[in-house]
Amino acid sequence: MMRPYNFSTIFHMMGLLLLFNATAMLMCSLLSSYLDDGALEGLITASLVTVSVALLVLLITRNRKREIKKRDGYLTVVMGWLTMVLFGSLPYLMTGSLTSYADALFETMSGFTATGATIVKDIESLPASIILWRSLTHWLGGMGIIVLAIAILPLLGIGGVQLFSAEASGVGGDKLHPRISDTAKRLWYIYVGFTALETILLYLAGMTFFDAINHAMSTMASGGFSTKNESLAYWNHRPLIQYIVTLFMFLAGTNFVLIYFGLKGKLQRIFQDNEFRWYVGFIVLFTLVTSVGLYANVDLTTASVHHPQVFGPIESSFRHGLFQVVAIITTTGFVSADYTGWIPFLTMLFFGLFFLGGSSGSTSGGVKVVRHLVMIKNAYLEFRRALHPNAIVSLHLNGVTIQQSLVYRILGFFILYMLLFIVGAVMLSFFGLDFVSSIGAAAASLGNIGPSLGQFGPVSTYSLMPDLAKVWCSFLMLVGRLELFTALILFTPYFWRDH
Repeated sequence: MMRPYNFSTIFHMMGLLLLFNATAMLMCSLLSSYLDDGALEGLITASLVTVSVALLVLLITRNRKREIKKRDGYLTVVMGWLTMVLFGSLPYLMTGSLTSYADALFETMSGFTATGATIVKDIESLPASIILWRSLTHWLGGMGIIVLAIAILPLLGIGGVQLFSAEASGVGGDKLHPRISDTAKRLWYIYVGFTALETILLYLAGMTFFDAINHAMSTMASGGFSTKNESLAYWNHRPLIQYIVTLFMFLAGTNFVLIYFGLKGKLQRIFQDNEFRWYVGFIVLFTLVTSVGLYANVDLTTASVHHPQVFGPIESSFRHGLFQVVAIITTTGFVSADYTGWIPFLTMLFFGLFFLGGSSGSTSGGVKVVRHLVMIKNAYLEFRRALHPNAIVSLHLNGVTIQQSLVYRILGFFILYMLLFIVGAVMLSFFGLDFVSSIGAAAASLGNIGPSLGQFGPVSTYSLMPDLAKVWCSFLMLVGRLELFTALILFTPYFWRDH
């Protein structure tokens, strides 16, 4: 028997989210009107359609019950993301920037899930207002559209907890405040503050204000959409810009709870965190390996992407190594170089980094460092258990014993993640992609990374991908962004049965 769901509250939430969408579209309309870039009529139409549907839904559901259960929370999150994406594709279609709905769906899903994969061949030819819309989809989706709604419109009572836990389904789960709405607000204050700070720094470093604010939104969302066809490689002659972006990519990939404690002066809390230490350690290790590999084996002056060695070959190798390592680990996906044109060892290394991910509680996608840490620790303990089968051996993280049920959940997550990667790659090959392109696109979509391998490498776009493959990759992006269980639980019979 199917249990009753609180659809009135679920649809009311959809209406609230669409208001965010419509507001963002109107902001782009103002820019279009100011610049007269030819997209005004389409943006106005898209915003009017969105706000009309939103107001109609809010009117119909005005007498809703405010309490929702856990299963309602899962359904709200998935439907919320799908609703935002479906209506978020309207600006592309209404302005004629994209003519195919598969293209618009792919671009919008890539935006909201902060993947950063694009089908646009010539970004610089797009109207400035549409470029801003691309970045806004990143920025809204980066911290999580449901978290945004909870932060600004705490209207759902205890349901907020269910929504927050369903949307932010990582391992950490630390709350800054007993009220979930206050936690969400504080996370968003950090998010907005860092976006503003990066915008100012990039502007001072030599970007235009428009480029600066777009890249700041993309960076803090761990997204990767750029205003330039060459991405960050456009500024390879300005090392300071790349170092600023690298710093904020690193911060975006850090647990925002730790950042909050750091801003409060509790630095000890940061450096005692196991995940943060491993996160930094991975970046240092892989940067060192990449930089040495570049300096010893790759002539950046003859690479497909222009690399002016402003401060000499050593600094250039270090900068591009650091930038690309941080971009991939944090799943931001900005490009300063074509890593597929480097030596095979480095290309394979970067493919391996597709499966790493940033910290839990960050805007990064992927598996997350903490899950790898738990799996590594558990594997080590299995050796001890094999030698001492009667010993009680427990797993500790940050001085706290990790329950075996959580270990099983993490192992289950990783197994499911790898199965989805394999199935994703097989399906893409079924749609006509070659082996390298299939595994690259599947890993990049599921991990919300963006640049891939093969036909869809760092200096290419996804424009040549068949329409069905674009839809499939969009599905992988959504599942990866919602950390598998939140989305896939809807496909289980248990979810729909009353127990």
